[in-house]
Amino acid sequence: MTQPRALDVVTSGLLSAAPAVRHAFFTRRGGVSTGIYDSLNLGRGSADDAADVDENRRIAAAHFEAQAADLNTCFQIHSTIAVIADGSWGDVRPQGDAVVSKTPGVVCGALSADCAPVLIADAEAGIVAAAHAGWRGALDGVVQAAVDAMVEMGADPARMVAAVGPCIGPASYEVGLEFLERFEADAPGSGRFFSPGKTSDKRMFDLPAFVLERLRTAGVMQREWTGHDTCADEALFFSNRRAVLRGEKDYGRLLSAISLV
Repeated sequence: MTQPRALDVVTSGLLSAAPAVRHAFFTRRGGVSTGIYDSLNLGRGSADDAADVDENRRIAAAHFEAQAADLNTCFQIHSTIAVIADGSWGDVRPQGDAVVSKTPGVVCGALSADCAPVLIADAEAGIVAAAHAGWRGALDGVVQAAVDAMVEMGADPARMVAAVGPCIGPASYEVGLEFLERFEADAPGSGRFFSPGKTSDKRMFDLPAFVLERLRTAGVMQREWTGHDTCADEALFFSNRRAVLRGEKDYGRLLSAISLV
């Protein structure tokens, strides 16, 4: 196992201003993994060395002054399932795509490698959430599910602040016309999040803007995107699409996490 490198995280101004809330959008820097997983790969579903992933999870948890067992992440299935975390899950990974908690010290996490991670907090109510919003989850309603779960626990969307973290940006996400057609069918008016592609049968999709709109329709008005394109910035981020375009066999996963202190 190599020595960990300097940790490098992205933060949101909105979430940083929320009292008693700690968060981080981790980059690929600061872990012990090697090769295509260099270096902070948090994906237990990847083909990376399991011991390296475990050590990376320990490093990430320590950033929150927590133990690796306190880092709660789901077995993500591109769903709208929001799971409540009343305590630490340890090695348990329930199926779902959002983690919600009102327990201080419990770290809610979402893994991604182009999909949009969403961190949400109602500091007054003492409730936080982390969601994984790929195009399918975003379209189906994972953001609304996370907000609804927070509301059931006593949060108010009017008090919530949210940040969409590093994800594939509008200049990198080329899709086919069938993609646009599906969005228009399921979410009329979403055509405004698509722009012309390189050819007439292609479009560029603005995933972060679409997720921000989903937050708005859920009642969360204080929201922002960090502005980082995972596909375009290889030095800082893992990217599924970049790996596929290069014919690489696998890719690392980034962690976005939030907790109450």
